[in-house]
Amino acid sequence: MTQPVGQGGRGPVERLAARDRWIVATAVALIVLLTALYTVFGIGMTMTALEMTRMARPIGAPMQMGAPPVWTTGYALLIFLMWWVMMVAMMTPSAAPMLLLYTALKRHGPEAAHAVPFSLLFLGGYLLAWAGFSGVAAALQWATEVAGLTNGPMMTLGSRGVAGLVLILAGLYQFSGWKAACLRHCRSPAQFLARHSRPGGWGALRTGAHHGAYCLGCCWALMALLFVGGIMNLYWIVGLALFVLVEKLAPDGRRFSRLAGAALIGFGGYLVADPLV
Repeated sequence: MTQPVGQGGRGPVERLAARDRWIVATAVALIVLLTALYTVFGIGMTMTALEMTRMARPIGAPMQMGAPPVWTTGYALLIFLMWWVMMVAMMTPSAAPMLLLYTALKRHGPEAAHAVPFSLLFLGGYLLAWAGFSGVAAALQWATEVAGLTNGPMMTLGSRGVAGLVLILAGLYQFSGWKAACLRHCRSPAQFLARHSRPGGWGALRTGAHHGAYCLGCCWALMALLFVGGIMNLYWIVGLALFVLVEKLAPDGRRFSRLAGAALIGFGGYLVADPLV
């Protein structure tokens, strides 16, 4: 028996799948918009990202300001939230293709009635992985401030040599087998879902977290470059977000990744050697 066809030559299942994808895509767009606005205006911080970007100086030579902030429990939570919201704004767009494919597969499977809520649980699991990264990043920010490596008010490394070493390490990671394996998973949504998708709401959350772990393995070193350019420097935030998109979605993303790695190593080497010249 053939499926009845509705408007536009599509059957009811196809129309429901299209509707679900629009719902999920709209939710993703709203999440990105709200987190981007939070990041730009630095809600709760002493300065907005716009102000921090205007005050940015060359790498390793941040503007000298007043005393560094005092790390109370409330301030630590605020820094964690700043990192997490920023990661949500930067990384959610690159996860959208995987999420929309997951939604479409759920709609055409036995869990069709739960396609939208399971897709949002998938996204929640993905973002939980980046919450873990944000906790580590906030702790690292605190540790580098205590050690005098980071300019607290400007939230950036205060030494060209240290900044150069971070760039070199990030560049070397671009050539690593771990990077290649994680990037391969991120660039192959259908293959990833065929291997790792699990049923039910808990399975959706786990699958999203699993994808988030691969994405984290692919991009953590790139996100560490925010310490080099300035954690709230909008040029670096937007630039890294676009870099991740190209690396994951461009036809020859792996070659692009390696070329960028070589550039990072070269620039890092220059920063390390420059104070010695």
